This record gives sequence, structure tokens and C-alpha cells, in this order.
Amino acid sequence: MSILDIIPIAFVMIALIGVVNYHFLNLPDTIGMLIIALAVSILVMGIDVLFPEMSIGITVRSAIISIDFQKTLMHGMLSFLLFAGALHVDLDELMQRKAAISLMASLGVMMSTIIIGYGFYLASGAALMTALVFGALISPTDPVAVMGILKTVKVPKALETKIAGESLFNDGIGIVVFSVLAGIAFPMGHDVIEVSASAIAIFLAQEALGGALLGGVAGYLSFLMLKSMDDYVLEIIISLALVTGVYSLATRLHLSGPIAVVVAGLFIGNKGVRYAMSEKTREHLLSFWHLLDEILNALLFTLIGFEALALDLQQDYVIAGLIAIPIMIVARLLSVSVPIKLLSLGQDFTKGAIPVMTWGGLRGGISVALALSLPAGPERDMILTATYVVVVFSVVVQGLSVGWLIKKVVGPLKS
Repeated sequence: MSILDIIPIAFVMIALIGVVNYHFLNLPDTIGMLIIALAVSILVMGIDVLFPEMSIGITVRSAIISIDFQKTLMHGMLSFLLFAGALHVDLDELMQRKAAISLMASLGVMMSTIIIGYGFYLASGAALMTALVFGALISPTDPVAVMGILKTVKVPKALETKIAGESLFNDGIGIVVFSVLAGIAFPMGHDVIEVSASAIAIFLAQEALGGALLGGVAGYLSFLMLKSMDDYVLEIIISLALVTGVYSLATRLHLSGPIAVVVAGLFIGNKGVRYAMSEKTREHLLSFWHLLDEILNALLFTLIGFEALALDLQQDYVIAGLIAIPIMIVARLLSVSVPIKLLSLGQDFTKGAIPVMTWGGLRGGISVALALSLPAGPERDMILTATYVVVVFSVVVQGLSVGWLIKKVVGPLKS
């Protein structure tokens, strides 16, 4: 099936699922899309079992497998989604909370990786390095899922900035940590990383700091171009060129593409929007990126739901995923609590910050994409299925209940 066949089928499915969600479920778009797509996947599996001669499962499964989810997200959609999310984050608020965000996006991710890795190793019987790879890919909160939920619930501004800022940066750090561990555990499928503290530190610094520097420089150059003109069509094209260009260049230079795009998005969303655009351009550009963000989110979460058809759903793998859920929650609690407790000695935090950030730390498509990037084999099948189980739980259960939790521990917010 060619890309010209896949694109219309995908948009027809998204439109139909969106209509069903709007009229019958009325859930937040991302959650509704995932639930309905997952329900359709389960229905197809059931038909396949009851009526194998119809070969519906084989046909649908082959279509899903023909869509390379890992490349579609990591080298296609992710840069646009991260930029769109970063555009709406207040840089001044972010800088006021940079210590908390930096600590949770670095120390928090590494703590969570170790806790989940060792917990999964003890509970599932997986090899230690395989379990640590799973810990690395499931530890970062997914900015796409998190930003989607933040649109549907009211959160105190300070807390919203911490949640959004952490999710935008910790996936970049998490991808770097994953690359290091996957290079050690699966040397035939990933770039081999020298196993020494200095080599790993240099690699982390190059990826993270280099990505941030590249994003800042590219954002500033784009800002100068935007400031020199008043043509909203051309300025939107410049923003598209910035996103695709900086992500591609970062990948080629072995820097963190996600961090580069986030930094560029923060620069344009704050300095660019305020000082380089007319009111008309500002309105058109933000509306364009909002619309693109919504379309890509709908596509992403629909694909996640249908990705169930491509999994090897062995009982042991599903059980491993169910075991990983409480381990993930405990690891998230500790990785949020420790940085906040350390920083609370010198600053105040919003009431209920720890439980909200723990439960609101959703996992999403990035974790699934990272699992799919591993070389084929039993270890990858187990990690992929366990990851999928955790992601579905996180998006559906945590996503639907985080609003209730915020009201419970923070209290009603003024409109």
C-alpha cells in the first residue's frame, strides 16, 4: 500500500472516529481518538478469531505495519508537535521555574529510569540492560499527551508551566538516555556508545546542550527574518522552514532534535510573537499552528490505538506491562518528590504539586516509537507490548482522572 493510499484512508478514519467521539463519547479529543481506535482494533481481532476465513485481521494488520510508526512520529510529526506546544509556553514563567524544570527533566528522568529498570528487572525476569532500556523509554512524560490534557483542565499557572516545561524538555533528555542504554544493550541495532562515565557525560552534553544552542541560534535568525517583513503567508512558511530545518540539521549533527525545536519554539512563541509580528501575522501564525497541532494529535492518537494490531500480544508480555504500571507510578512519584523537596527548602511550590505532577505525567507515542526503534527479537516484543500497555493506561486512566485530582488536591480555580 503506497503513501497515496494511506493518507486518504487515515484522514477518513480520523474524521469518522472524531464524529463518533463528538456525538457519543464527548471525551477530550486525544483520549477519545485512542479509545475508539483501540476498540476498533479489538473488534478486528475478535472478528479474526471468530471468522478467520474473512482475513480481515491480516488485511488491516498489514496496512498498519506498512505505516512505519517510529519514523512517522520521530522524523515527521514530532518536530511540528513540539514546536506547536512550545509556542504557547510563557518563557518568563518558564525561567522563573527553571530550577525545578531542569532538575525534574534531568535528575528526575535518570532516577525514574533506574527505579523502573530495576523494578521491571525484578518483577518480569527480563535481562537487566533490557529492563533499563524499558525504564529509559517509559520514564519521560510525553509532551504531546501532556499538552493535550492541559488544554482540557484548569491548572494554576505556576503548576501548568512546570508540567508543560518539564514535558517539553524531559523527552529530549529521555531520548538521549535511551540512546545510550540502547546502544549498550542492543549494539547491533543502535550506535554503540563507549561505556564510561566521561564518554556518556560528553554524549549527554553534546546532545542536550548542543541541541539547545542550535535551537536558540536558529530561532534568533528566524526572528530577524520575521522582523524584517510583514507578510503572514511568508512568515508561516519561515516557521515551517525553521521547524523542519533545525530538526533535520540537529539529527545530522548528532544533537537533540526535540530540544532544538523546543528552544526555537519558545523563542518564536515569546520574542517572535511579541516583537517581530504584526497583529494580523500573529493571529494567522498562531491559528495555523493550533490547527496543525490538533490535526497531528488526532492522527497520532488514532495511530496509537490501531498500533495494537501490530503487537505480539503474548500473555507474559501483557502481564509484564500490567506489572510495569505501578512501578512507573512509584518511580514518577519519587522522581517528582525528590527534586521538589530539595528545592522547597528555598522556594514555595503550588499546593498539590507532587500528586498532580505525578498523576499528570502522561506517557504517549514517543515511548511507543522508541520501543519500535529497537532491533527485532523477543526482547523488543516484550518491551513494545509492555510499553503499549503502560501508554494506554496512562493516556486513558490518568488522562481522564487528572482533572478530578486537580480539583481534589488544589481546589476549585477561579475562571
